[in-house]
Amino acid sequence: MQFTENADRLDVRYVASLARIALSDAEAASLQPQLDGILRFVGELKAVDTSSVAPSVSTAEAAPLRDDIPRDGLDRDAALALAPRERLGHFAVPRILE
Repeated sequence: MQFTENADRLDVRYVASLARIALSDAEAASLQPQLDGILRFVGELKAVDTSSVAPSVSTAEAAPLRDDIPRDGLDRDAALALAPRERLGHFAVPRILE
């Protein structure tokens, strides 16, 4: 199943499969009305006329949210030098999925 903005209904099992979550029949039956309600609410939000609302300020014009000063991160070689394991110029991590 592929979801489009014009879809009236999205199956909760499809969403669960995207998240790789297994649902029992009881869980799917319980969650489907909730998902339907969320999608109905999103549809209502899309229908709101916002043509008279001014756009919000851009990030550059907004007051900073943080007191610290952004700075450049480590370069590739310095970051790899700190890695517990490195392989062929990349971070090596243990495999967790089969």
